[in-house]
Amino acid sequence: MSDNAVLQMTDIRMRFGSHYALKGVSLSIRRGEVFGLLGQNGSGKSTMIKVLAGFHQPEEGSKVVLWGQEMALPLDQMDIKKRGVAFVHQHLGLIPSLSVVENMRVTALGRRNPWLVSWKKEAEHVAKLFAEFDLTIDPFAIVADLPPVERAFVAIVRAFDDLKSSDAGYGGEGILVLDEPTPFLPAEDVQRMFALIRSIVKTGASVVIVTHDIDEVLDITDRVAVLRDGELVSVLDTRNAERQTILDTIVGSRIDAFAKARRTEARPAAISIRGATDGTSQPFDLDIAEGETVGVTGLIGSGFAALPYLIYGARKGFGQLTVQGKTINLSSITPARAQSLGIALLPGDRLGAAGIGSLSVADNITLPVLDAHMRPYGLDRRSMDREAARLSQVYDIRPPRPDMMLGALSGGNQQKVLLAKWLQIKPKLLMLDEPTQGVDFGARQQIFKALDRATAEGTSILCASTDNEQLEQICDRVIVFSKGRPVAELKGGEITRKAITEACFYSQTPHAEAAE
Repeated sequence: MSDNAVLQMTDIRMRFGSHYALKGVSLSIRRGEVFGLLGQNGSGKSTMIKVLAGFHQPEEGSKVVLWGQEMALPLDQMDIKKRGVAFVHQHLGLIPSLSVVENMRVTALGRRNPWLVSWKKEAEHVAKLFAEFDLTIDPFAIVADLPPVERAFVAIVRAFDDLKSSDAGYGGEGILVLDEPTPFLPAEDVQRMFALIRSIVKTGASVVIVTHDIDEVLDITDRVAVLRDGELVSVLDTRNAERQTILDTIVGSRIDAFAKARRTEARPAAISIRGATDGTSQPFDLDIAEGETVGVTGLIGSGFAALPYLIYGARKGFGQLTVQGKTINLSSITPARAQSLGIALLPGDRLGAAGIGSLSVADNITLPVLDAHMRPYGLDRRSMDREAARLSQVYDIRPPRPDMMLGALSGGNQQKVLLAKWLQIKPKLLMLDEPTQGVDFGARQQIFKALDRATAEGTSILCASTDNEQLEQICDRVIVFSKGRPVAELKGGEITRKAITEACFYSQTPHAEAAE
């Protein structure tokens, strides 16, 4: 182990059944660097982190050396923490109903008599810690009330505080591991997070960041390791790396972005929405043609994100919806009624509202069509597994194992499962909320092609997203919201990332009058 290396993982092999998730991967993390771990969904990067966190036991011959000392495998989760390695996983590990100070100090307080806690002193400690990184978060605020980026800050600073107080006495010069910390954050909040990461590195700590985003890698890391199909294919110095080189390394060959053949001809409306509002926004109208993809976007809080949930009945709304010749009041629609009309919703909360992580791929993917698998004796599990296996091939779900828990799959493969779940019923209207958050470039193109096939078969799509690149790739029209109302509409060749961004920040665009 070199003098500058704080962690070495050598020949790490991990197998699930007959499937090898890691095939002898070796990594070395240096003191005071930001090290990126990049790869397509299912490449093995999250499995590598779970080996380091002690969740998985690698095969014999795997080796982990921390601070120059070889560790017994599987790693003990409490021991690895005491030795100065802290983790922030994608779902942060915070308790939403508790205050910031309670979440921040939960580990330390667990070692003391709770009756002797001075919450005033604990809050002062937390406030001082935040001040080190120029954060102004109220220690007594309830975590559920914080914006997403501030929740992430709380989790990251808590992990850093754990490093400072580690029993091994590394005094902050530990290793902070961030597993996909940015998928649910808008661009400006990602930059705030990166500023925090740079401040942490200045203390002498090392940071390992797992991500799918090449631009983020180029922005924040010193080096990046690229995994593909469970193997390490390259370790690159990001100062000298180009975006296309990294992308080609991830995929194994050159891959081009999906480009939609936009439909610009006038077509009759298949879905009509009149006077839609949640009671606080101004009512508006929207028509969507058969096979058309309409994007709705805007700055955070502009009101666009509520639209799919109003139409689906998941959020109280007012106005009228006409589909398949039937007109329904939005105030009375329910998710069950929406589904009966051929309307499907894929929420952004992948393992909360969209899917059930503790159920298998087969259980999740067949939920909308359980009647087709019902027999006099009950559910035909073999039939369910066969259909899930077929759809796994169609949508390239990896690994193609219907028996795996949905939560055990990578984010991109989870999304493919959930997309297959709804597209198999050929809905009249499919509504998507941030459909490719946390999904790598290659998987995004697969998802875009699947959506394009669906529109060619007559499905209309309403996509709510802040990802302007995604909207440019898949939409026939993009409607920009501001202060609860549409202010701009872009069509055909007008749909570019630049034009969408400008319309989001400036309500008076050349296209705003058309949307009034």
